[in-house]
This record gives sequence, structure tokens and C-alpha cells, in this order.
Amino acid sequence: MSKIKIIIIILLLSNNLIYSQEIGTNIGDKAPKLSYNNPNGEQMSLSNIKNKLILIDFWASWCKPCRRENPNLVDAYKKYNKTKFKEGNGLEIYSLSLDQKQEAWVKAINQDQLFWEYHVSDLGGWQSEGSQKYGIRSIPSNILINAKGIIIAKNLKGKALHTFLDSQKK
Repeated sequence: MSKIKIIIIILLLSNNLIYSQEIGTNIGDKAPKLSYNNPNGEQMSLSNIKNKLILIDFWASWCKPCRRENPNLVDAYKKYNKTKFKEGNGLEIYSLSLDQKQEAWVKAINQDQLFWEYHVSDLGGWQSEGSQKYGIRSIPSNILINAKGIIIAKNLKGKALHTFLDSQKK
């Protein structure tokens, strides 16, 4: 085999290694896929959200710290949902509830005025498939991913969420 062919093969193989992304839950990993039903029974997939930063929010209606954090999420959504970021245009929130009772889940969405589109749950509580995929052991928890689906931050709450989002602006 000629040296040029060997070099081309090496370049192709190294390119593939550089651009392949590990799926996982660490910063820098490609976020695992999520697809669950909303309160109306319609399936909503994380992959349907295009070209935005996505905050995957793990919470439940019965979780007092979650309910205290919800006004901060509402403020962040209002402030950043149309912001141009380095790696996405706007912010979307994908709320994955660890509730087991749909009625309580829907009531909390309405009471806390969580007016974004993506509210999902499999009503599995702590055994929810989504929380298992992401290794969630306490709530509220969140994962921020960029428009390419790469995890860029974890567990940003309160002012830290706003500070980080500000740092990601174009």
C-alpha cells in the first residue's frame, strides 16, 4: 500500500475519532435521548428542539425546593428564550417531572405558571426512566445542553443559572 493511501486512512480514522461523541451525563458528553408524554398524552422528544440551548429540568410537584426554584426558571425563560447564544438561538426548558400523579403534576405546572411547551413525565417517580438515564439522585436537578446536544453545565440554580447563560451570549 502506498504511503499516501496509508496517510489518508489514518486521517479518516482520526477524524472519525475526533468527531464521534460519547453519550453520557458528564460535561462534554452528548446528552442521552429523552422522549416522554406531556400531560395531554402527546410524545415530546428532546431531539425535536432544534438550534437552542436546552435546560433539562428534573423536578416534581411535591418537591418544595423544586417549587422554590420554579420562579427562577420562569425568569430565566422569559429573559433568555430569544437570546442569541454562542451555541444556540434561544433557551428552551424541557421539564421532566418525577411525579407519580398526573393531577398533582398538572396543578403545579399551572400554579407555578410554567408556561413553556415541554413538560413531560412517565409518572414513574424516582424510578422514572429519564431520571435513571441521567443518574438523578436529588431534585431539583438540571442539565444544560447546547444546540449540538452536548452537555455544557449541570445543576445551575438561582443566580448561577443567569450568570452562566449571560456568559454564553454571542
